[in-house]
Amino acid sequence: MFMNSFSLEGKVALITGCNTGLGQGMALGLAQAGCDIVGVNLSEPNETRQKIEATGRQFINIQANLMQQDSIPSIVEKATAAFGKIDILVNNAGIIRREDAIDFSEQNWDEVININLKTVFFLSQAVAKQFIAQGHGGKIINIASMLSFQGGIRVPSYTASKSAVMGITRAMANEWAKHNINVNAIAPGYMATDNTAALRSDGERSKEILDRIPAGRWGTPSDVAGPCVFLASCAADYINGYTIAVDGGWLAR
Repeated sequence: MFMNSFSLEGKVALITGCNTGLGQGMALGLAQAGCDIVGVNLSEPNETRQKIEATGRQFINIQANLMQQDSIPSIVEKATAAFGKIDILVNNAGIIRREDAIDFSEQNWDEVININLKTVFFLSQAVAKQFIAQGHGGKIINIASMLSFQGGIRVPSYTASKSAVMGITRAMANEWAKHNINVNAIAPGYMATDNTAALRSDGERSKEILDRIPAGRWGTPSDVAGPCVFLASCAADYINGYTIAVDGGWLAR
């Protein structure tokens, strides 16, 4: 049946940064669609584990500091040792630093670029090699941003990293499609997560944002889970190098 195209039964998904927020929402969505989940987090994601195990799926966590790339080989090794394969990679982990561009520090630049871009590329590379070795391809889903399309204010390294994520999504898709690897991205809009807590607590700024969003509300982790499951499924087999905006209509305004 056609709806079976959306099933992820028997698949294994590796997702970074799934302790809270969008990462947790996507991990739960993938589990509900049939995936066992390998999380990669700096701390133990107890709540995420409980929610995923409640669906009947398995969850393991690999503790790693994704600010550095030296843990990448062991992440792939531990994931495959646990489940025998990887079918899906979701590059969700990321950070943001806010500072006027005129005063922006090298440390704030390097830390954001390192985790948001460098780790995304080299973890994708390592997992793509695993996909090729397995011989049946796979799905890579990167998390971009509205600032993949726009400049933003006081977040130059974040804007640079997320613009680059959209670019390398295209580049990797171009080279790896021949191996039956689909590389796509999701660009969340303004979401009710820890990253936007300061914006949401500022009544004036929050109103400015909501007034521009046609949907009239902040997004939620469940809003991103659906597109993630779709891109991870065989229903999206002919989508390559594309970034889907999940923004309540922000970019259309």
